[in-house]
Amino acid sequence: MKRVGIRDVAERAGVSISTVSNALNRPHMVSQRLVERVRSAADQLGYVPLQAAQQLRAGRSGLLGMTVINIANPFFGDMVAGAEDAASAAGLRILVGNSSDDVAKERDHLELFERVQVEGALVSPFGPLEPWLQRLRGRGIPVVLVDAIDDTGELPSVSFDDVAGGRLAAEHLLAAGRRRLAFVGAREEVRQVRERLQGARLAVAAHPRATLEPIWTERTTSEVGVAFGEQLAARSPADRPDGIVTSNDHLAIGVVHGLISRGVQVPEDVGVVGYDDIEFAAIAGVPLTSVRQPAREMGRTAAEMLLARIGGTAGADLGNVVYRPELIVRASTMSS
Repeated sequence: MKRVGIRDVAERAGVSISTVSNALNRPHMVSQRLVERVRSAADQLGYVPLQAAQQLRAGRSGLLGMTVINIANPFFGDMVAGAEDAASAAGLRILVGNSSDDVAKERDHLELFERVQVEGALVSPFGPLEPWLQRLRGRGIPVVLVDAIDDTGELPSVSFDDVAGGRLAAEHLLAAGRRRLAFVGAREEVRQVRERLQGARLAVAAHPRATLEPIWTERTTSEVGVAFGEQLAARSPADRPDGIVTSNDHLAIGVVHGLISRGVQVPEDVGVVGYDDIEFAAIAGVPLTSVRQPAREMGRTAAEMLLARIGGTAGADLGNVVYRPELIVRASTMSS
């Protein structure tokens, strides 16, 4: 069906487009008779005013923009949910862009935010975005980084201490007597992954007989984890890591499945630690030890910071919030 527009209403009512606009949006500017005539025509045609256009005419879009690295990862879904909690309380909606580990998509989302004139942007960056973020700010659109820190110190952020998280995961495996560790993660240029590996290396450096093998993946899905688990299981026991830290829970759950499917026992032969502590980690076939990130709280805090900047209210001067890790220990590292 053709969308009914304001021109159709004007033709049905036999008045000008400006009269329709006034009758619907500023009824005090026209007679009551014209208001009733225009509303009757609108009802007959099923005309619904475009809220976005109305808001833009009023100088606001009613939208916040938010980019995430991979919405398929429940960590980012929870982060979006937290941001929506804060936005909804302020009467705003969130336009979410999923970059799917693709820098080009990520930049496209930021350009879309600029075109639709979002009131503010929450950005969880995958790649370098400085020129695009500067363009948003140049348009008067405030930006808050989520799960990231601005190296220039110009942008406010809500982040997680990933160095401490990686160290916590590796120290847990080392405390259990494991000495041949591996770190399985996405490309090292991703800041969060790089810092988790850095933390694991710091832990291993404190144990002269311990080693750490980085293993890089192109993606961080459970299917990729299964493939790597099977490859590790094919090694001889002496060449196989006895402790694995992964960059997220999807990878970890896949690695556990791949190991077990090839006869390697978890945790007896290999202990596995995930990252994020997604809901499924606790109910996996082998419940997964994981580094917990408060994703929903991070999203909510970032949105509240952004709203404070938009409204110029208390909290607008809050620069950077850093959350600390918590290790949730389960069966994937602890024998019963």
